[in-house]
This record gives sequence, structure tokens and C-alpha cells, in this order.
Amino acid sequence: QEKSSCLSAPLFGEACEISCDQLYELLKYAALGKCHNATQPSWCRIYRQSHLAGVVVIVLPEMSQLHFYKFYLQFKHLRRLFRHRFTLTPSANFLTSLYGEGPNLKAQNTAQGLTSTSSECVSKGAKLQCDPIIQKYGRKKRGLTSYILTLEEQKKNDYPVKGSPRCCGFVCTECNQQRTDSSPLFGLDCEMCLTTKGNEVTRVSLVDAQGRCLLNELVRPENTVVHYRTRFSGITREMLLPVKTRLSDIQTRLKKVLPLDAVLVGHSLNNDLQALEMIHPSVIDTSLLFARSEGRRFRLKFLAKAVLGKEIQCEQKLGHDPTEDARAALELAQFFIEQGPAKVAELHLEMLLTTEKLADVSQKSTELQPQGYRGQQQLNNPPHLYKPCFLECLQVTGQKPLLLGRQERDSSGLCQSNLSTSNKQILQKALEDVPLSTFSIIQFSWGPENVSSHLLAELCEQVGSKLTDMLTIYAGPFEESFCLKSVKKEFGRCGPIQSLTVLTETYQPYVCIQYEVLEAAQLAVESLNGAEVAGSCIKVQRPVTAATLDCDVLIKELELDVENEGVIYVAGLKKALTEKDLQEKFSQLKDLETLFLPKDLRSGKHRKCCFLKFQTSQSAVDALEVISGWTMKGSRLRSRNALASGHLRRWICQINHSNGNQRRNVSYKEVQPLPDCEQDLKKKVQKLDHHIKKLYRSLQKNTLCIVLFPGVN
Repeated sequence: QEKSSCLSAPLFGEACEISCDQLYELLKYAALGKCHNATQPSWCRIYRQSHLAGVVVIVLPEMSQLHFYKFYLQFKHLRRLFRHRFTLTPSANFLTSLYGEGPNLKAQNTAQGLTSTSSECVSKGAKLQCDPIIQKYGRKKRGLTSYILTLEEQKKNDYPVKGSPRCCGFVCTECNQQRTDSSPLFGLDCEMCLTTKGNEVTRVSLVDAQGRCLLNELVRPENTVVHYRTRFSGITREMLLPVKTRLSDIQTRLKKVLPLDAVLVGHSLNNDLQALEMIHPSVIDTSLLFARSEGRRFRLKFLAKAVLGKEIQCEQKLGHDPTEDARAALELAQFFIEQGPAKVAELHLEMLLTTEKLADVSQKSTELQPQGYRGQQQLNNPPHLYKPCFLECLQVTGQKPLLLGRQERDSSGLCQSNLSTSNKQILQKALEDVPLSTFSIIQFSWGPENVSSHLLAELCEQVGSKLTDMLTIYAGPFEESFCLKSVKKEFGRCGPIQSLTVLTETYQPYVCIQYEVLEAAQLAVESLNGAEVAGSCIKVQRPVTAATLDCDVLIKELELDVENEGVIYVAGLKKALTEKDLQEKFSQLKDLETLFLPKDLRSGKHRKCCFLKFQTSQSAVDALEVISGWTMKGSRLRSRNALASGHLRRWICQINHSNGNQRRNVSYKEVQPLPDCEQDLKKKVQKLDHHIKKLYRSLQKNTLCIVLFPGVN
């Protein structure tokens, strides 16, 4: 639920079930946006993502869609505040992928979920202290001047410097003003070809601190080209034929563009400056900045992916893009300066690189194996490679995600368990800390620490039985020789019938009808109770059980559900009517937004009913009055307010299917209510609902808030 209109999702009709990957898409784009190469989700759209104040995910461990509808009346605030509702397909790893399991987070098979021991945290801190980055720069943040190479470092790493005999004839940029921590950064990258002289520049790119391209020029080499190195440079003979720009032109332009206190940033920038035959006093080299042991260096492609989350130098492209490389090097330096050495060390780049190499080796060896052997090996030895969790990915981008509840993250990002924390304490901490974080995960607990399979089965049976009772109506009494076909036809005008059974145990015949949709059953009760059907004045009612005693209250609340706002149900459609016929007929209605025609999954035919969504609730009310007098191809239409949103309709359909289309009879077994603990659970759910309301109302405007019922799997 966004606190201003910034989320547009396909919430009507069948678009009611999403996968964990799709939820991931939403979280990633909401948290990172285009600036970190995140793309819009495939199933919905966020408008003005840059205006989002933050993202809050509230997790209710071990609760699922089953619990939401079992305690539907208790979740009073949750269902009124949150407009968008989806069924999330089960995934055993989803919470792990959010919180992480990695080598330093120990997964435990308990209701408390993921925890980490204090010894592991100490071990992690000790390992961090041994990181080459920490050893070189310390843990504290510094200004950019601390990362500029000294003259000795430049000489050691083969940079062109004044007075060096190898740099005879090189041009100085003459940027001699003293550097400060606010001096401007510029990203520089060149592509070279091999000539009779050696490496010569064929393309130069320069970007400013905002990533804007200031220079992107092809350069004609002075000497004969021996090898264009097209695979890496992307340069071909045809590209250089019309080029007249020479190296001296580029040197002049660079001197003109760069301010007197400019700091150049690049990856192995010494090669670029050597090819440019230029001397610049202040450089930051990202291949040296992200320090490794024994003089080794990370490749730019790896750093861009691991630190920035960007894919560069893709194999699909012909050669490298120097502007892309210059921008990547610049952003890497900016990230390092802004976050500081400690945060960079926490990325565990060496471990990520090892994981990446192992994955590559595994993939290549798998590709070389016969297909049958490959499948057997995967079954026998499933790979378990460390994959950064979502919170770690956010830390990589410089954000400070917040995790509160069963386990939390301290200021260094380490995971710590808080098993005794109450929901009240979690709420209080969330009210204080959520406004300070751009991405927060809040975990509340709801009841028993370990939900028994027996309790879960009881809940499932209760909810299934209640929904089935709400779909079922009894009608009668009829005459002994009544026409069953007439009864089926009349009740069929209310909606699709799942089953119809004649009950002969009574003095006079009754019929038991189970509908496929809630609206049809309710329409039958409202329109046919007391009506004359098949020559008899009949009574229409639902079965009277403990579960249906509050049915009227539940129906009223479902009608008022925010997901059903502006939606009406229309029945009495003939099979001969096509979707085009319905569009033409209903287009006369004011403010009609969408028409949804449920279809039988097997036959593909529509179910003689449809749902209409209007732009406003008043337009829906007006439409009900208009439709009440309509007929289509001789069939009178019946309509009412919608009761079940898309995901609930689909769930009801699954329940009907799981019942094996069995017909009910009067001697059904009533499901026994749960023991006294149910009252305690209801109270806990009400408190939980109140906590969610309080937290939601404290959120800043333009906050995307998601409540997750992950279930036990």
C-alpha cells in the first residue's frame, strides 16, 4: 500500500497470483530504481520511484492466506488500509533470500528462523580486520584526497610522471591547483589498437561526476595499425576510415575541459594516460583502490557487478564501451569514498569472486558432461554456493537496511538474534528506526512458536468448510413431481452451479445447490427467497452451522472490502454471448473501467457471469440500478456488489476442485471448533492488526508498504 498514488498493478480479474521472483522485482525496483540499473517489475508499474521515501516489508512468520481469511474479521485495519492483495506462490527459500543465510549466518530449523551466534559475529569481525582494504585504509571514512595516488605510488604503478625519461614529449594537463575533498572527479577510459609503434588510442571517453559524457571521440592513430583488437575495443578499420581527429586534438580538448583541481578516475588508468601521452598529477585508480593481497587486482567488470549491481562489457556487445567503463570506474570511486573502507570490506569481494569462479567452473564442467549423467550428478550432489541476500545487496549500494524482530542487524550489518523480543517492543523500535532507513523489514510473531500440523489442518478444514457452507444454499419445499430442470434454470441465472442435489430425507423435496462463486449464492438468497419456483413458493437459506452464524456480518465486510470497491457482479448471461457482445452492451455504462469474464479452464467457455469494475463506487451503484432492468438475448440479468476479489475467487475454485466436486447432503459432518486457544489467537491477531495500523500510520508519505504472509513453507 503506497501512501500516495505511485503503484499501478493489474489487480482485477485473474491477475491475482504472483511468484516470489515477481515480488523480488517489485522490492528491487522500489528500493534501487533506475540509478542502480533495476528495471520496472514485469507485472506492475511504479510511477515516480525516485519520490519514494522508503520501502517497509512487514512479515508475519508462519501466517498464510489461510490465516488471513480465518481471522478476516479480526484483521479489521489491515484489510481496510491495504488496497492491493495477491496470492504468493509458495517458496521454501523466499525469507532466506530476503534475510540471507551465507557462511556467517547459521540457518536453524525453528520458528525463530535465521539466527547467528555471537562467536560467529566475532569471527566475522576478525576476518574483516584482515581484509586488505582495512589494512591499507583503516576502518574510518576519509575524503577523496586520501585515495589519490602519491607520486611514489604513481611511479611504482607505471604512471607517466614529470621528469621521467620514458615520458619525453608527453603533454601535461596543467591542472596544478591544490586538491581538496570537494575537488571534482572525472571518469576516463580509452580503447587502444596495436600499431607499429605500440599501443595507440582509437577512442577516448570522459564523464563528469554526475556521469554525463563530456567527450566520446574516435581517434585516428599516427602509425600503421597492426591489430584493431576489435573483440575488446569494438573498433574496426571501417570505423576509422572517415576519422580525422588526431591525438594532439584530444590532448588539447582534455586540457580545455578539465578544471585546475580535477581528479581523474579510471581502472588501471596508467595504461590510458600512457596511450594518451599525457601527465596528470591527481588520479584515483579503482584497480588499486579496491585492494587485494599479493598485488592482485579485481577486474572492472567484476567490481561493477559486485559493488554497483551493473552488468558491463557484456559478451553480446562488440567490444567494450569506454563511456560505460569510465562511468563504472567513477561510480566505484564515489561508492568507496561515500561508504568508507569498512562498508566496502563487508562486501567480501574475494569470497564473491571465488563463488563466481566456482559457478563458472561448475557450469562449464556441467555443459561438457552427457545430459543424463549431468542430471544424476545434480540430484546426488546439489551445489550450495553462497548467494548474497537482498539486504546484503542493498548494503552494497550504500543503503542501510533495517531488520527488526526475531533477528536484527547491528550498526555493522551483522545479524543478531532477539528471541525474547515482544511485538510491543518491536513496534516501539520500528516507530523510532523505520523513518531513518530507506528499506525496512519488520517481523512480528503471532502465536504459537511452532504451529503444529494438527492445528494447521484444523484451521484449513475450518476455513474450507466455512467457504463451502457460504457457497451452498438449500431451497424448498417443492412438490413431489416438481420439474428439476426448471429449478436448475432459475437458480442458474444467479451464477455458475458446482453441484445440485435433490434431498429426499425431508417430508417434501428440497434441493441443495453449491455455487462456484460467493456472489451467486448470495444473489440466490436475496432474490429467490420467498419466490415462486417450479410452482412452489420456496424458502432459500444457507446451512445453519456454527461457522455460518456470523455469515451476514462476513458478507457485509466482504462487500465493503477495499478490493471490491467499485466492482459489481452480473449473472444471467447466455453461453451464446461473446466477450465482444458484452463489451458493446456494458460500454453504455458510465465510468466502466474493466470487464472480466471468468472462463472454465477446461472448456474455455465463460461461466454465464462477469465482473465489472468502475472508476468510482457511485458509478457502480448507478450501474446496479440500470442493469436491474436489462435483458440480453431474452435472458434477464441479475447483479449485486462483488464479494470476492480475484485471488479469493481463485482460492475458492481450488477448494471446490479439492473437494472432488462431491455433492453435499443433509447428513454432512460439522467441523468442530478449535479448543480454547482459538480465542487467545483471535485476541493476538487483533493486537497484531492494531500494531500494523499504528506502524502504517507513522510512515512518511510516499512509502511503499508490503505485508507478507509467508506461511510455513
